[in-house]
Amino acid sequence: MFRKQAPIDTDFTHGPLAKNIFFYTIPIFLSGVLQLLFNAADTVVVGQYAGEEALAAVGSVGALNALLVCLFIGLSAGANVLTARFTGAQDEKSVQETVHTAVTVALIGGFLLTILGIVAVRPLLIMMGSPDDVLDLSVIYVRIIFMGMPIQMLYNFCSAILRAVGDTKRPLYFLTLSGVINVVLNLLFVIVFKMSVSGVALATVISQAVSAYLVVRALQLRPDAVRLNLRKLRLNRHILLKIVHIGLPSGIQSSTFALSNVLIQSSVNSFGAAAMAGNAAAASIGAFVSQGLESFTSSCTCFVSQNLGAKKPDRILRSTMLCQLLGGAFTGVLATLSCIFAAELLSIYNTDPAVIGFGLERLMTIHPFYVLGSIMSVFSGAIRGMGYSILSMTLSLIGVCALRVVWVLGVFPLNPTMSCLMYSFVASWILTGSLMTIFFVITYKKVKRTLG
Repeated sequence: MFRKQAPIDTDFTHGPLAKNIFFYTIPIFLSGVLQLLFNAADTVVVGQYAGEEALAAVGSVGALNALLVCLFIGLSAGANVLTARFTGAQDEKSVQETVHTAVTVALIGGFLLTILGIVAVRPLLIMMGSPDDVLDLSVIYVRIIFMGMPIQMLYNFCSAILRAVGDTKRPLYFLTLSGVINVVLNLLFVIVFKMSVSGVALATVISQAVSAYLVVRALQLRPDAVRLNLRKLRLNRHILLKIVHIGLPSGIQSSTFALSNVLIQSSVNSFGAAAMAGNAAAASIGAFVSQGLESFTSSCTCFVSQNLGAKKPDRILRSTMLCQLLGGAFTGVLATLSCIFAAELLSIYNTDPAVIGFGLERLMTIHPFYVLGSIMSVFSGAIRGMGYSILSMTLSLIGVCALRVVWVLGVFPLNPTMSCLMYSFVASWILTGSLMTIFFVITYKKVKRTLG
């Protein structure tokens, strides 16, 4: 499958930006969509063949999983930014040190997450108010998923390194193969062997192991500075501090996002299993919509980082604006389609009218405003790419996390409906998007002056 040849990477610092951004981002977008499709397969299979409680168990733990995992995913973003910056500066020695430090962090972090997930899942789910008829199934699912955390972290860090140097196609190919394996194993374990939530969890871990092996092998066979040599794995203190400086704020930002979503999920749990299942189905559809903005946010961070290393401020600004335009267009189209076909999409997950009703309430409240989330996300990625991760984190803590907490604790009790609860997302996008826009302008002017 692999041959030692120079990979065809996207050129971040030269050439037409619109074309390069588009063709760089499409594989990221497709990778994300495929990953969501395969994750949705977990939800669909249990919803159709294992019942409402199994669907609620699988769908209701997403926020908790994100809360536990996001800190280390943020560190992979730090590795991505640092690799892109050193590549733009043509500093091969620093690129090598970044690659091996990042992969070491991935393995250590994965093992720590395994221990944390196994020990903490039940008390955390109880704190979230998970109903008794769902709790045991949720615990089984989460514990199996977290047994595979080292390989999941390995895939995330290694694919982040590949994206940093412009290689977005091979992670797409690897994800496609592992995703097909995931779907086949889902059907086998749940329908044939009647394994319910443990079956979909085990299928996920096995398929992730395949993608992790392939992406590691891809790095091992590259002929350039990002080539991975397992014998050189170690923590370079200087590089580790840089990864932490960039990635830790991103991880904290994502973790606090997840924390606010855990609070929202706890409120959803109060409506019962049907609401949990409907919310899970609608959230799964919403993840497809947000993939457009997330893909262009990732691209924006990489393009900004490399052009910062290459000292090209004009391309930093143009990259950001093009990512805003393209990301907004993608998100708008996907959000519109999801609203038009909302009932049909929800019925794929579960045909219970009560479940579909709760799903429609979430979907039709949030999706018309998804473009606002694109503005927030892309500017956040640009600010992070320019090296101001702490600023991006702070703005998100104020505009997203704090506002959602205030909404759940102060506004929702006055009107305890699913729609009122979901408007917390819209309000946070408006506030945070406004803050990100203002501070992007301020940060870019400062960077431009620094680069001369």
